[in-house]
Amino acid sequence: MTKEEILKNIESKRTRCTVYTRVMGYHRPVESFNIGKKGEHKERVQFVENPKEQLKNCG
Repeated sequence: MTKEEILKNIESKRTRCTVYTRVMGYHRPVESFNIGKKGEHKERVQFVENPKEQLKNCG
């Protein structure tokens, strides 16, 4: 079964979620961005801060 078929089968159970991001100190919904800002948001790279790695580099 493909991803599309699975999504179609459970479509009635799905709900729309609103994604917020921080812009200039405020939290804004991404859906209200203009097309350029939406593209910029999509290209962002997320990272996970590793506190143990920071401690190694400090000493």
